[in-house]
Amino acid sequence: MKKYKLKKINQETGFTEQAIDEARFTINYKNQLNAAQYEAASAVEGAYLIIAGAGTGKTRTLVYRVSRLIESGYDPQSILLLSFTRKSANEMMNRAALILDNRCSKILGGTFHSFANFTLRKNAKAAGLDPSFTILDQSDNEDVINLIRSQSGLISKEKRFPNKQTLNKVFSLSVNTGRKVEEIIEDNYPHFLEQLDLILDIQKVFNDYKRRNNLLDYDDLLLYLRDFLNDPSGKARALLSSIKFVMVDEFQDTNKLQADIVQGLTKVSKNIMVVGDDSQSIYSFRGANFKNIFEFPKLFENVSIIKLEENFRSTQSILNFANHINDSAIEKYTKVLYTKQGIGELPQIVATANENLQSKFIVEKILELREENIPLNDIAVLFRSSFSSFDLEIELKKANIPYQKFGGMKFIETAHIKDVLAFLRIASNPKDAVSWYRVLLLHEGVGPKTAQKILDEISAARLTIKTNPDSAPSFKYSEKLTELFQLLYILHTKKELPSEKVQRVFDYYHHLFKAKYDDWNKRKKDLEIFHNITENYKSLDSLLADMAIEPIIDSVVDITAEDGEEEFITLSTIHSAKGLEWHSVFIIHAVEGFFPSTRSIESLEQLEEERRLMYVAATRAKENLFVTYPMNLFDRAAGTTLSKPSRFISNMNNELAEGWLLDEDEDD
Repeated sequence: MKKYKLKKINQETGFTEQAIDEARFTINYKNQLNAAQYEAASAVEGAYLIIAGAGTGKTRTLVYRVSRLIESGYDPQSILLLSFTRKSANEMMNRAALILDNRCSKILGGTFHSFANFTLRKNAKAAGLDPSFTILDQSDNEDVINLIRSQSGLISKEKRFPNKQTLNKVFSLSVNTGRKVEEIIEDNYPHFLEQLDLILDIQKVFNDYKRRNNLLDYDDLLLYLRDFLNDPSGKARALLSSIKFVMVDEFQDTNKLQADIVQGLTKVSKNIMVVGDDSQSIYSFRGANFKNIFEFPKLFENVSIIKLEENFRSTQSILNFANHINDSAIEKYTKVLYTKQGIGELPQIVATANENLQSKFIVEKILELREENIPLNDIAVLFRSSFSSFDLEIELKKANIPYQKFGGMKFIETAHIKDVLAFLRIASNPKDAVSWYRVLLLHEGVGPKTAQKILDEISAARLTIKTNPDSAPSFKYSEKLTELFQLLYILHTKKELPSEKVQRVFDYYHHLFKAKYDDWNKRKKDLEIFHNITENYKSLDSLLADMAIEPIIDSVVDITAEDGEEEFITLSTIHSAKGLEWHSVFIIHAVEGFFPSTRSIESLEQLEEERRLMYVAATRAKENLFVTYPMNLFDRAAGTTLSKPSRFISNMNNELAEGWLLDEDEDD
């Protein structure tokens, strides 16, 4: 008689619960992972919070969980992995494919914004959108706000009014944190409280403008996604029923809106795993909510908390230093980082007579490390604020040490790349008034008034790029603008690869580019890089979406290493260094008032974030850690003043760090 085996079905989702047979796995997960990593990687149904200390292999853990779920028989398309950068999402998918097979590359993976873009375009009608919407980046938003701000007639010249950057920051913070604009103005910009009604009017016009012109900014992508997930319609239900497992990396960096999306995504399956480290939550200025990681056990039922504490990056001496910084944190998940890699050298705290001596010490130490065969690429200087490195940059140049500084403008934010993208965005969405305005103003003889007249005609459909201007006898603008409309007509109507469209734009844009930028010869390298990037795309819409959602590369204009140098040390803000590591790390200007900053001392929450910044900086180091501070600082108003070492290092004992004093007499 034939035997039958009953399989239990999850009544909510309809998914068959798979019986796990360890013997069938091609990977020996227990041997590849430590006990805590294995516990996380082998988790299946339920809600899990993985507290992953710095350098404890969280990426490895997620990669092996993806692999194990697929080996267990789950459809790759039922697994969603959300990260904060496309690079990290791709890295995890590629690594999983390497350890198992190509099925791992077929999971749903990406950033919150890229997943939102993909989902909203696929379900545009159900989400109340036109699928050809254009995505605005931060500077586009600011340009639109400035246009509304200057043309509204609402602003009086007698009173100071917030600029476009401030308004955009306030509106964005409001969306991402769930706080009212009124509250943000009162807390952060009380001097603009009198203008509150006008600010709210501009916000309303701004939102109407985006809706009317089929434009979405980064915040709108998340808003529409959240609302779509909470819509009881069949489309949303079908999506949620198809997603069996949700994983979120760097959960400590999520904001209120992203936390809402995570809840929405798991309404059906209830299977959620988030990975993060409360001690590395350092992005509150972007709206990240430190509380999300503490609230997680309240948002989901029967949450299992797993801690990863074995560090694979740093020596124990560096970890002891970092653990000590974290010990004093007021709110935290208690964890103690340890390693099997040995004790190593004690971190050094170096006090110098002044800032210039601090710079000279660092230069001398870098040269020593280089002589010890430590590559320049494996050395970093980290700082709280970018201006802290100015004096050091001068000394590095004197010593002919090449460096690259991070934390500046990104490739996609540079004016010349934005010019090129504006042409392409009009071709994709002829209603994109922001891009129209930018392109029109590139032309000699076209000022804001003329540009606005043309925009009015486009808005009223009296001017269009859907027909050839040669066949429109009523076209009354200059020969130059006739050429522009001919170009845009071809870009909009002709089926070509993105790289071919970009070549057309370059041919037209070249003389405008040379006329606009004095350093065009330096900037043209960026255009070449951009053209190379477009070769990887078959769709203009996907190219534009990727460019808007996540900038790909730093600008050549912003790289300060000497041409031809293959090696350079890294100068970076701590915010830009998160997730990276180096053999030897210098943390400079560890002075009260600088690190922690003066403003943070006024707020306990901000002061705690400064502590986490120091923790992040220290845990970037693998072998050597140097923390430096000048004892005397020069201020134009006050002259030379005596400084105090940062409170985060002032109570380090001799077992945790060596203390050194460097004064002028030693600088021979």
